[in-house]
Amino acid sequence: MTQIQYQTDTKEKFTVITILNTDLSSNLVPEMASLTTKWGNTAPKNLVLNLKNVQNWDEDMIEHIATAQGHFYEQNVSFVVCAISDTLFDILDKTDYAELLNMTPTESEAWDIVQMEEIERELLDSDDMEFPLQKEE
Repeated sequence: MTQIQYQTDTKEKFTVITILNTDLSSNLVPEMASLTTKWGNTAPKNLVLNLKNVQNWDEDMIEHIATAQGHFYEQNVSFVVCAISDTLFDILDKTDYAELLNMTPTESEAWDIVQMEEIERELLDSDDMEFPLQKEE
């Protein structure tokens, strides 16, 4: 039975999961669900999913990744997919999920997105944005 093989690299604000498998078929969706849930509940909760080694994926896997990404954003946590090959993009482009995924060409750009989203959340959550009322003289 095929399992998802992966490596993790934990940074200050996010974890990078690099998938080592070349094929992500629908029979791996439950394991991918477990993996994304695990890392979504482990600090730092922001996730970068690097697919540089993946050469094929099916629509069930794409749907799961899009759904997982939606759950992360509902929890105010980033989830960025990076390094998808032209082959993967062609498969993705034939689905309804191409416009839903937050994707970048490189891992470095994914890091930038996560960090920008973190700053945005900090600014939106802070009370520093309030301005004191000025008294009229």
